[in-house]
Amino acid sequence: MGSSNTRSGFSSHGFGAGRGAAEHAGQHLMDAVDQLLSMLGQRDAPRADRVDVRAAILRLLAEKPMHGYQIIAEIEKRSGGAWKPSAGSVYPTLQLLVDEGIIDQQVEDGRKTYSLTAAGQAEADVSSNRSAPWETPGRFDPLGVGPLPRAGVDLAHAAAQVRRTGTPEQVEQAVAVLDEARRKLYSILAQD
Repeated sequence: MGSSNTRSGFSSHGFGAGRGAAEHAGQHLMDAVDQLLSMLGQRDAPRADRVDVRAAILRLLAEKPMHGYQIIAEIEKRSGGAWKPSAGSVYPTLQLLVDEGIIDQQVEDGRKTYSLTAAGQAEADVSSNRSAPWETPGRFDPLGVGPLPRAGVDLAHAAAQVRRTGTPEQVEQAVAVLDEARRKLYSILAQD
């Protein structure tokens, strides 16, 4: 093999001895982490289309009135974190539903709260026999990575941030935390 290894989408080079080898190794490790993050990170997750957002809003409002942030948070919760629609997709959809007479908006405590109209309830009833958008298996996790790799990606984000901006003491503390986490993960596998 040459000085470059691109197996699994990761490259590694410059890990050899020589002046600044540790610095180069650290930078290449961070590059590998960044590649992992781009491969598994949220930015590569599929976007929900407007039909999904509309259906999710109607499903939630059929249960109880909510404001926009509650809708976003509830979709994220019910999808297990796999789908968190942006405010830029939820609020325009809410306004469209108001314009269509499907939902009403009320201002309570300075916050707009949305609820279904009779027409909205009828539309929600028609689609109630279908799965909610967040219930579709693999819809927002097409690679089937699930929560454990996502948690690993989140951990890698935090480690990369400490590496980039932390003091040497903070980096040392982070290494200790990561070492302990690794040991605990292996102890889970060792349990009967």
